[in-house]
Amino acid sequence: MMHMTFYWSRQVTLLFSSWRTDSWPSYALTLLACVLASVFYQYLEHVRYRVRRSGKPAGEPLLSQPNRAAGKWSAKKMAGGLLFWLSSGLGYLLMLAVMSFNGGVFLAIVLGLTIGFLWLRSEDEDEIAGVNSTCACA
Repeated sequence: MMHMTFYWSRQVTLLFSSWRTDSWPSYALTLLACVLASVFYQYLEHVRYRVRRSGKPAGEPLLSQPNRAAGKWSAKKMAGGLLFWLSSGLGYLLMLAVMSFNGGVFLAIVLGLTIGFLWLRSEDEDEIAGVNSTCACA
């Protein structure tokens, strides 16, 4: 049965019909996986920002004129595209996990995003204002 409101239970089906929890240890491992995936999402966004920022002088705005001489298929653009693909996919999987409407899964994902942000991205908060994120939840 698909829940349409938040519920609190150790029994949850997450993302795939084969990923079901029916005991406290399996539920705890699922919540740990959600926290780790959320921290990894923030890590990918941090690396993507660093790749995008590399080569710009300190203090130059991120959204300044692009370097047209870099080429359409430069290694930097390819790395940025790969990181965007990975972070977008993981971001959508996290969103789908939240849509299981399990309260513990929701809290685990928000906790992981918060830990990842504080650990990796809070120092760059002023610099990344205005940069689009691939996930509406981050």
